[in-house]
Amino acid sequence: MKVARPPLTVGWRELVSLPELGLAGIPAKIDTGARTSSLHAHVLDDFRRDGERFVRFAVDWGGERHHCEAVHVDVRGITSSNGEQQTRFVIKTPLTVGNLTFRAEISLADRSQMQFPMLIGRTALRRRMVVDSGHSWLQSPANADKGPGRR
Repeated sequence: MKVARPPLTVGWRELVSLPELGLAGIPAKIDTGARTSSLHAHVLDDFRRDGERFVRFAVDWGGERHHCEAVHVDVRGITSSNGEQQTRFVIKTPLTVGNLTFRAEISLADRSQMQFPMLIGRTALRRRMVVDSGHSWLQSPANADKGPGRR
């Protein structure tokens, strides 16, 4: 019998990592209004390798440009925060929040006008995390001074 673990309590913003992409300490807004998580990335190209579809993209983080590639699971029409319909590549990769790591679907988007380079949506949160909207950095308190949007 599998024992359910209690959900992880997170603040409205947390530092997260994408270990398979080599990205750590990314400030993320936890957004229950968004269905899909998204990462600020510049899509370079998509290609096939051994019958699988991949997408190659660049992430500007920590003063460096990181070139990443991942299997893309879909290309979806996603409505942005301003109501605009956009076509985005969606990848599935491990996401770490605090001591919890799980595979999450993440759309690749231009978030250059947004305060946070990553957004964690409700599909990733479901049955794993609860949000304490009155707090920040509950799973990353030692690094709280590094994130944007202090309040």
